[in-house]
Amino acid sequence: MKFKDRHMVGGAAAACAVCCAAPVVGLLGVAGFAATAVTLAFAGVVFAVVVGLASVVAVVVRRARSRPVACATTDSVGPVELELGAARAADIG
Repeated sequence: MKFKDRHMVGGAAAACAVCCAAPVVGLLGVAGFAATAVTLAFAGVVFAVVVGLASVVAVVVRRARSRPVACATTDSVGPVELELGAARAADIG
């Protein structure tokens, strides 16, 4: 290639850039859309895992705390003394 043909090479490079610009930008747009979709899907999966684990922990803790507890010992069988006081005004109304 001769030095005088540099304008033809530059023109060919410019024509190639103009011709291929739309597909390249479209490809980048699709790649950006795909990255966004994968990010949203990943965030959704992580959110579901966190909420699921929190729910399981809440159920396990609630069941552990609601186990029956004996209120009195079995050796003190018999009547229990109970005092009844006057009713409060807030309880009557």
